[in-house]
Amino acid sequence: MLSCTYEVVAIDGDYAHLRRNDIEPEDNETKLVARALLPPEIMEGSILKYEMLQYEIIG
Repeated sequence: MLSCTYEVVAIDGDYAHLRRNDIEPEDNETKLVARALLPPEIMEGSILKYEMLQYEIIG
């Protein structure tokens, strides 16, 4: 089961750009995720935990 953390880099309308925090920077591209899949109170700089197909704010 995949468990990892992401930082919200940018919010662009109905989408958010996430960057994974737990891998090396050179392999670290942003991931575009629909905001409907994310907690509604996210903002740029929020730290999210992804586990079991769900995102939750941890920081």
